[in-house]
Amino acid sequence: MKTDELERVMRTALAGVAPDLEFDELDPETPIRDQADFDSMDTLNFAIALSRALGIDIPESDYPHLASLAECRRYLAMRTG
Repeated sequence: MKTDELERVMRTALAGVAPDLEFDELDPETPIRDQADFDSMDTLNFAIALSRALGIDIPESDYPHLASLAECRRYLAMRTG
């Protein structure tokens, strides 16, 4: 999947979990949890939204790969090949 498509999916998923969060203002390398008041339930909801949007299973053991936008993008690119 192309980077811009993945970014659109990530943006939409993140907006569904944290609508007040400004996607463009996030540092892609810094964990989302450190930039926003993201807790474990937010992480779960983010993973579920990504999973549904992309039609892939994201096991709980892979949630650490969703910590930052850069890590998330790499993980999703690998999973959607």
